[in-house]
Amino acid sequence: MSKSSWRTFAKAQLASAASYLSRAYIAGPELADALQVFDRLARQGQNGTIGYFNAAGQPAGEIVSTDRAIIAALAAGRPGGYLSIKAPPLGFDQTMLGEIARQAGGSGIGLHFDSHAIETTDPTFACLRSALQHTGQIGCTLPARWPRSRQDAEQAIALKLRVRVVKGQWADPAHPVLDIDAAYLALIDHLAGRAKAVAVATHDPALAEKALRRLAQAGTACELELLFGLPMRAQMALARKMGVPVRVYIPFGAAWLPYALEQLFKKPGTLWWLLKDGLAASRLRVQG
Repeated sequence: MSKSSWRTFAKAQLASAASYLSRAYIAGPELADALQVFDRLARQGQNGTIGYFNAAGQPAGEIVSTDRAIIAALAAGRPGGYLSIKAPPLGFDQTMLGEIARQAGGSGIGLHFDSHAIETTDPTFACLRSALQHTGQIGCTLPARWPRSRQDAEQAIALKLRVRVVKGQWADPAHPVLDIDAAYLALIDHLAGRAKAVAVATHDPALAEKALRRLAQAGTACELELLFGLPMRAQMALARKMGVPVRVYIPFGAAWLPYALEQLFKKPGTLWWLLKDGLAASRLRVQG
């Protein structure tokens, strides 16, 4: 087998394995699946964020239609929910994103911009600024592993955005981070007492507790945000102890986490990460 043939074969195998394992994180292929999870969580006193994971190459118009259907469903008696959107699959088209933002604003539904690879950050913030013309209920995601997130935090503070802080899957090639937990808490400290509201998005209970305490002490509105499909018992216990609300990110659509296949190929260890978490999620579902 030639080198190029082997690479093609390896990519196909990685894609197949990652797609299978990623199903643990997806509520299902249809919006109805996500709404079923949302409603169940609501009965348990938890808020939800719904995000559509589009298929590769899916027309942008279809993605917009799905996002608008999410807004309509949330507006139909589902308080506390908001939509997470991905600007790159829409080509950062501000006209299409404006359609979504106008509907969200008119329906009183929050709109959140997910984070992707570092080179997509500036065009995403440009889309976000444009969306603010139609609704003030806007949020952004800041990856702690990027040094530039300090500057992006300043934008978020000035624009009065809700901020979701994540560790971040995509690295900054120019600035590798050795201590991600320290970087996470440093970004939290930068936002504490200044940001409109902060979602602490991590399944690490120790890190979450430190971050939530710092925000609470600074008087910053905060919540714990968790990913559907991962174990939540320890995190839920922490939230109850601290008296903070919990939000669950509920993806639906294509069974594929937002990790580039090229990254999986370069870092096969990511596949082990998916396998480990997928097995943990499977055990949780069997238990209850």
